Amino acid sequence: MKKLSLLIALFAFSFNVAHAKEWKEIRIGVEGAYPPFSKTEEDGSITGFDIDIANALCAELEAKCTLVKQDWDGIIPALLGRKFDAIIATMDITEERQKKVAFTKKYQHIPARFVAIKGVAYEATEAFMEGKKIGVQRATTMDLYISDNFPSAKIKRYGSADEAYLDLKADRLDYVMADSAAIADGLLAKDGGDKFEFVGPKLNDPKWFGYGAGIAIRKQDKDLVEQLNKAIDAIRADGTYKTIQDKYFTFDVYGQE
Repeated sequence: MKKLSLLIALFAFSFNVAHAKEWKEIRIGVEGAYPPFSKTEEDGSITGFDIDIANALCAELEAKCTLVKQDWDGIIPALLGRKFDAIIATMDITEERQKKVAFTKKYQHIPARFVAIKGVAYEATEAFMEGKKIGVQRATTMDLYISDNFPSAKIKRYGSADEAYLDLKADRLDYVMADSAAIADGLLAKDGGDKFEFVGPKLNDPKWFGYGAGIAIRKQDKDLVEQLNKAIDAIRADGTYKTIQDKYFTFDVYGQE
């Protein structure tokens, strides 16, 4: 009986190995509106850190990849609806999102911050933030953080961070919250960016911001998760990741192991 059980187990293992899907064509959902991670150029092409990481992972997997541009607030429904197979769009790995999708290991971890016009006061208390106008990209971890911690603030939600920056420049907002690297590239480094500054500490509490940004995949596609995890390890080991990182940032965006 024991021999029979062992044979059955070996057969099941061999069957699973033989039928693990080799992903040679992968459709990747990207945002194209969150520089320096992704942005849409005048010719319609999409560039940025996330895009270069996606291309590097596909090269490592020897897979043909197609980038599919998708607005942020519909990106998970589009994945579940099979518009694409994976999301590479600086999506934080959170417990709430893990109820809907699977994630690879992280491929970057950058803290969030508030930004305001220089000289504007800031206190991280509900009493101080009451009535303050805060801009945030809709359906992000920053949106969740502000909603939970400053419910009495006037929260204005946008389809993209760039829209929030425009309202901050027009004095229609007191603060904007986003990834610190996105603020640095999308606002502080632009013309007129010297009028603004970060306020408050770097924010990375896992309760709201998760455990870094990972690649979101449908839960049933476990083989794709495993293959992408191996590819992430490979591009970090051979120096490809650092080459891409140094193209966009002057600091380590991966964070602690």
